[in-house]
Amino acid sequence: MNRTIEYKITEEQNGLRVEQFLRRKGYSGQNLAEIKRMPKSVLVNGKHYYMRQTLKTGDDLVIKICETACSEKIPPVYHPLDIVYEDEDIVVINKAAGMPIHPSLNHYTESMANALAWYYQEQEKPFIFRCCNRLDRDTSGLTVVAKHLVSGSILSTMVKERRIHREYLAICKGSVTPSEGTINAPLGRKPGTIIERTVDFENGEKAITHYHVMDEKNGHSLVSLRLETGRTHQIRIHMRYLGFPLIGDYLYNPDMEHITRQALHSHKLSFTHPITGETMEFTAPLPDDMAQVLQ
Repeated sequence: MNRTIEYKITEEQNGLRVEQFLRRKGYSGQNLAEIKRMPKSVLVNGKHYYMRQTLKTGDDLVIKICETACSEKIPPVYHPLDIVYEDEDIVVINKAAGMPIHPSLNHYTESMANALAWYYQEQEKPFIFRCCNRLDRDTSGLTVVAKHLVSGSILSTMVKERRIHREYLAICKGSVTPSEGTINAPLGRKPGTIIERTVDFENGEKAITHYHVMDEKNGHSLVSLRLETGRTHQIRIHMRYLGFPLIGDYLYNPDMEHITRQALHSHKLSFTHPITGETMEFTAPLPDDMAQVLQ
């Protein structure tokens, strides 16, 4: 991807070296090393600058990102994509249930990454896949993908620092009680399996989920959940631990009477834009298979 990012140097930033300025904007050391190797990548008032040179108030700093490589192990394959938002730095997708995020041994050409590789190949743009909030294959809803190395690095840091806020909708059988609360139960691998996780107070990693019941219909509860941590299968295990597992969950509650996948949807995503600093918030409505359970 090619991307030109422009900055106007303020009085507060006067005297900073280019490298210091970019670090404050969230560029990683690896970002700076890669940008240095790109042709004509740092310009100040139209002239080439080195990372160690000093900026002055009123300077126009331009960073030119030029990525020509593609993700070699992601073959472009057409699949329909529900793109909620796209700009030069990020793309937000409402992922369908049943679509893996990444290619895997048994799903080498069926993933969202394959679909994006096709989407950008059609535009004759190189594509390196950088997904920032991964979803399980059968979980539907919002996920954000970075379009170049800088937005990717900044979003990755935001994930680690829990500055990307996620809200999910889930359907559980029965009347969830209490109707709201916080589940604080550490999670670890279940012995004897590489896939399943379990509550493990001795060796597990910290996991916190906040929830509240939004609706009850047809013997089911629609629950809104907000993650404070992002452990594998966190919501699925925490709701089972509470005594109200998600319906349709083949691993933790194979109740397939009303739905054939875990009834979990990434409903809301909010974060600060990695380049512009703008507040971004997206929502994706409850998908049809989950809505029908409540009708």
